[in-house]
Amino acid sequence: MFRGPSVPAISVADVKDGAYLLDVREDDEWVAGHAPGAVHMPMMQIPARIAEIPADRDVIVVCRVGGRSAQVVAFLQHNGLERTINLDGGMQHWAAAGRAMVSEDGGAPRVA
Repeated sequence: MFRGPSVPAISVADVKDGAYLLDVREDDEWVAGHAPGAVHMPMMQIPARIAEIPADRDVIVVCRVGGRSAQVVAFLQHNGLERTINLDGGMQHWAAAGRAMVSEDGGAPRVA
């Protein structure tokens, strides 16, 4: 079974407050619920917006379960952004761990 590229990963428990989180999910997923302070950049926009991603600090890339974010980490590392790390389990693990979430639609935050 294809499990995606082998990239550095971090567990939700190891993400420190104030970490740079790059959420690569689609707009509807972001609106439903995301980590406070995360930066939203849908996966398909990454190539055109790569200059917006900091190269001088760790960037934790997150999606729903970790597959899309692993692909983004592989792409970013291939393009010189070596301090990118995949969030293992994505927002599903984030929510399950009870980490803070906010929504953009006025409802209770959720992983969509």
